[in-house]
Amino acid sequence: MANEPNPQDRPDPEDRPASLRARVPDHVAGGCFSTGVIVMTGPNEFIIDFLQTIGRPHRVASRIILPHAVMPQFIEALDKNLSIYRERFGDPPAPPKNLTNPNDRRPTPQEIYDDLKMPDEVLSGAYANGVMIGHGASEFGLDFLTSFFPQSAVSSRVFLAAGQVPRLLESLVGSMRQLQQQRGLLPPNPSPEPPANESKPETPPGDNPTGDNPPDFKSPGDSPPGDTKYPF
Repeated sequence: MANEPNPQDRPDPEDRPASLRARVPDHVAGGCFSTGVIVMTGPNEFIIDFLQTIGRPHRVASRIILPHAVMPQFIEALDKNLSIYRERFGDPPAPPKNLTNPNDRRPTPQEIYDDLKMPDEVLSGAYANGVMIGHGASEFGLDFLTSFFPQSAVSSRVFLAAGQVPRLLESLVGSMRQLQQQRGLLPPNPSPEPPANESKPETPPGDNPTGDNPPDFKSPGDSPPGDTKYPF
């Protein structure tokens, strides 16, 4: 079949140099598929909720807790991997936009979460200070890592349709910029410029581990514990 994903493109943390190898616990090995993301900015970390919005009720499939310092590296890794994807397969197909009435009021974060099922096992989230990214022709795989001595481990595995990744990347860049503005590191309201997607990675196509210097995610809005990005 044309454009059939190459298994080598998908992340396999146990098939890497020792410095980048990570154990995959049985309970995360199967991963979960996500159709939407909400990102919240806390005082010390980003909270990324990966949603499953097919069927009812919509639910939070995985919650990732990432330190602020990890976000720029995650953005860079995702940007490079998206560049590799575009070189091999072209632009990922853009998912259709939701048809909404411009006069409708945007729901508050509380209203959004009132309609989401939050299983007990994801309520506290999975901490990550690293990430490995891989892709096939139709999806991206994100392995979030806890990189601690003596061995790294995968704390959560998430799959996204390729068409969702540019929107996720744009959202992450906006959230990081928002945080930098709050800290006085950027002037207010800079012109939005998503990553250039032109850099040439040194890793093999379809694979971009970040090793000891991990990456993160983003979100918009106003909600506890900080700014919240609405799902896409």
